[in-house]
Amino acid sequence: MAELERTIERAETAQDRSETADRASHLSYVAHEVRNPLATALWSAELLTRMSSEERGGPRGEKLAGMCLRAIGRVRRLVEDHLLAERLDAAGVSVAFEAMRLEALLPRDAAAIGAPALSIDVEPGLAIDTDAQLGRRAVEAILAAAAQGGTAVRLSARRAGRSIRIRVDGSPATPGDLADRRRGDAKDVAGTCLALGVARRAAAALGGSLTVEAGAFVLELPAADPAHLDP
Repeated sequence: MAELERTIERAETAQDRSETADRASHLSYVAHEVRNPLATALWSAELLTRMSSEERGGPRGEKLAGMCLRAIGRVRRLVEDHLLAERLDAAGVSVAFEAMRLEALLPRDAAAIGAPALSIDVEPGLAIDTDAQLGRRAVEAILAAAAQGGTAVRLSARRAGRSIRIRVDGSPATPGDLADRRRGDAKDVAGTCLALGVARRAAAALGGSLTVEAGAFVLELPAADPAHLDP
């Protein structure tokens, strides 16, 4: 019995070390992703302060200002996604469920997700039981990931038993896309590299799931009775 207890203790210690190493690797990645655009923002802002008012109002000043704003926007998205992921992991997000029409979570503008085209095919009358903010964040993250590389995106949704099954086709997805990132991606110029991790956590907090099937993202959320919808 004592030997068994020692074996279990060693196994638990090894698992704890592995989890700690994984978390350290992820946090190092997050810090690296934040540091790069922050350096760009500081560099462009410093150059702007050295320019005369006439230069700042000219083409070069406008270019530097645009670089600075884009870099700050990227930092903001990274920080917001990281903090939301941490809060979801710690069960620190208050989830307010409400019955709502699925269409309320869906963007209609392809430009909002960075796609050249967005087609939506939703079964009429679908209603979900969800938190509007978390549900919308999950859908936006999945659509943006599917649009990577300038890919057209198609979203379809059907009822499947007690769930609403939302399928998003676009840039080919793999199950590894849903894991917390450890390495950077040169294609991620908008700061969305943490978004799928947030979407996966949000889906779980909403009583659903996010998976990859045949190269497409599949989000399942609890269905609601349409009779419970506000008029």
